[in-house]
Amino acid sequence: MVKIDADPEVCIGAGLCALRIPEVFDQDDDGTVILVRENPHPTYRAAVEEAVRSCPSGAIRLLD
Repeated sequence: MVKIDADPEVCIGAGLCALRIPEVFDQDDDGTVILVRENPHPTYRAAVEEAVRSCPSGAIRLLD
């Protein structure tokens, strides 16, 4: 199972996660990260890992 944590207080609104995987991440009106799916299907794992690595503020993380 893939479980994600997103911290809107840390998010700078770069939007890389939402652009990369809109099925999992979105942004609110201020550009802050929102989780569309906190526990996405395991087929998203590689894409989520890449989104975590590319997040410039470290606002998202993968929980195992």
